[in-house]
Amino acid sequence: MSMHRKTITLTEQQDSWVKTRIKSGHFGNDSEYIRDLIRRDQQAQERLVMLREALVEGESSGKPKPLDMASVKAAGRKRMKASK
Repeated sequence: MSMHRKTITLTEQQDSWVKTRIKSGHFGNDSEYIRDLIRRDQQAQERLVMLREALVEGESSGKPKPLDMASVKAAGRKRMKASK
């Protein structure tokens, strides 16, 4: 993977925050922190796309049916047992 150098400008408060995160041992340097923020943003966008797709699928799935909580609970218990 090729790397590209970028120059960014931060406020004093933002710079202090980044330095604090590095000093705490969570990140080795500014670049690691910024790359982590970008990865998190990408993941959030992917989750948002999936949520929107699920909403569209739900809206187009037909007429709503009454919710049967007993069936929902039973299915949940079955899933819990299967995952143990």
